[in-house]
Amino acid sequence: MKKFLFGLTLVLSIMVILSCKSLETQEAVDNAFQKIYDKYYESLILDGAANFTVATGNTLSGISQTYYHNEYHFPLIMLASHDIVKDPDMIRPGMKLTIPDLQKNLGNASTKAQLKLFYVDISRLYDKRDKKEAAKNLRQLAATM
Repeated sequence: MKKFLFGLTLVLSIMVILSCKSLETQEAVDNAFQKIYDKYYESLILDGAANFTVATGNTLSGISQTYYHNEYHFPLIMLASHDIVKDPDMIRPGMKLTIPDLQKNLGNASTKAQLKLFYVDISRLYDKRDKKEAAKNLRQLAATM
């Protein structure tokens, strides 16, 4: 019985440690995204932006595909919704997102230049999160802007 209780205590302790570690990791991820949002948000043009309420099954890349016909423009939605979306992998039903007008943003030379840099910064975070394919596609998209 003592061995069983010791084993159970050990397993529970490990679970608590791992859950605390994942919280620290998620907080670090959120902070990294927020730092980038703070750097670029002011350059974003929100005139003519649409609103979108997330439903079950929605993803930022899917919403981006619907509005922009390219799933890798999702960082634009993240930036516009920076007060709601901290981590793009953590969107939930009921979130109210802002969908900027892509053409207005790309039509302004200074905004376009800032968005290129923003996409590259986001791609670096994706590299750090070991999401190499998304990082590569974000860099390619930035290069074609």
